[in-house]
Amino acid sequence: MSAHRSVTVIMPIRNEGGFIDRSLGAVIDQDFPHHRLQILVADGRSTDDTRARVQDLARRHADLVIEIVDNPGGIVPTGMNAALSKATGDVIVRVDGHTIVERDYLRRCLAALERTGAECVGGRMDAVADAALGRAVALATSSPFGVGGARFHYSPREEEVDTVYMGAWPRDLFQRMGGFDEEMVRNQDDELSYRIRERGGRIMLDPSIRSRYYPRTTLRTLWRQYFQYGYWKVRVMQKHPLQMKLRHFAPGALVATLALAALAAPFSDTARGAFMVVASVYVAANLLASAWTARRADTGSAPWLPIVFAALHLSYGAGFLGGLVKFAGHFRGRPAEVTS
Repeated sequence: MSAHRSVTVIMPIRNEGGFIDRSLGAVIDQDFPHHRLQILVADGRSTDDTRARVQDLARRHADLVIEIVDNPGGIVPTGMNAALSKATGDVIVRVDGHTIVERDYLRRCLAALERTGAECVGGRMDAVADAALGRAVALATSSPFGVGGARFHYSPREEEVDTVYMGAWPRDLFQRMGGFDEEMVRNQDDELSYRIRERGGRIMLDPSIRSRYYPRTTLRTLWRQYFQYGYWKVRVMQKHPLQMKLRHFAPGALVATLALAALAAPFSDTARGAFMVVASVYVAANLLASAWTARRADTGSAPWLPIVFAALHLSYGAGFLGGLVKFAGHFRGRPAEVTS
């Protein structure tokens, strides 16, 4: 089957002028027949030279269908849905603008879909970076202590999972289930994966599907990214409550406990004791996890690990609490329809 299937790669991007030559270039360089490949770049109204660079690559590779799809919504789900309405491939593969896929990425995605019969397949997110802080972020986000049960960050084996990085799907899945939920500024992949699983579908992780992701390289951008992950996880929870697990509540519970105990500490010995116990346990766990993870770290990035772990957990937890307040009383939303 995979010898005859066509593929549409969708790249939802915005202001990736400094990276698009590498990320789109890696898609162009796939060991996959060009006559069966369509590349749709869903651009969220970039204000840099992203479009010009995409157009230049399209001119240099005239044997390929490379098209820019306008994404006035400026976020991933609106870009994916705009591109899905123009997709012609039998299989849809998402590739992000800050990711470089291996040459056999598309071929392995098709093989995994055929072999497993799953509705969605994907590979590991192998985080890489150059600077010391970036390398610490890459290490922390590739560890269970850093990202919990998101197994696509670190699992070495093929297995059924809750969700995967980026993803590959049969195109008719979107015609049956609808497109990406355009409310979800973040976590739109989570929401789609939970929708698939609620309808009895399977999502498979195949570590042989390889890509390299370049994570945030400052604490400020890392904090903002994971705050938004926690914030929008609340909407995923509200739309798919049966998919939630206790571990999803852990960062929010940590931040709430520390905050409430700190506020009450001036008035209560019990609150002061609770704050010290929870903070001490977390610091001890953080330092132990950092020491364990530092076995793979260089001397420059190792000291950053406790700070990065704390930033991941506290920002996600704060975002989750903010989402609980913001979305209190909200109801389930309907995913966008995809027209062909």
